[in-house]
Amino acid sequence: MKNRKKTALVLGASGLVGNELVKILIQQKNYEKIHMLVRRPIESNHPSCEVHVVDFDKLDTYSELFQVTDVFCCLGTTIKKAKSKEAFRKVDYEYPVEAAKISSKTGVEKFLIITAMGSNSKSLIFYNQVKGQVEEALGKLIIPSVHIFRPSLLLGERTEFRFGERIAEKASAFLNLLMVGALRPYKAIEARNVAAAMAAVAQTDKSGVNIYPSHEIERIAREKN
Repeated sequence: MKNRKKTALVLGASGLVGNELVKILIQQKNYEKIHMLVRRPIESNHPSCEVHVVDFDKLDTYSELFQVTDVFCCLGTTIKKAKSKEAFRKVDYEYPVEAAKISSKTGVEKFLIITAMGSNSKSLIFYNQVKGQVEEALGKLIIPSVHIFRPSLLLGERTEFRFGERIAEKASAFLNLLMVGALRPYKAIEARNVAAAMAAVAQTDKSGVNIYPSHEIERIAREKN
């Protein structure tokens, strides 16, 4: 097993964190092949990368693509963009859980996923409730190493304009200066730092279910920069 060349699968490679993650994985050269699962075509000219446009409603038909060492799940949307709670739940719960189930069957060694600060299946906030349900579902699957990243507000250049999040990002630049002491864990975090932390953790030997709150994600990323 020590001589096995690592391969990776990134779900949501065109998103805010996923895009940054692929760049880092390419730079690190830890993976012989990086498969990217997306809903729409994206450009990638790097020889180690392969783009796969898939129907996420039929993920089980792409199980051969899950025969990799590590799976990175960067899927996520907002209720506003999804248009309904049902559509949001499909992207943020059904797709990630289905990906994890397939991973458990194909022998994936590490499953790394982004949820959110405040994830709690019993939360009265629907968004946090769904994220918490994802985490609970992952804990019931047989995958040697599961890593759950709970970032606060994500900062970075998005492909689509989200007015509410853009305003929040502007405000966070000022508010982050006030986030010291007990408030430090709530600081907004750069998407590239989340990606850097995921890439770094993927190279560790940690087993079981591991959870990383936002300030821990920031620490790991800072140590690697």
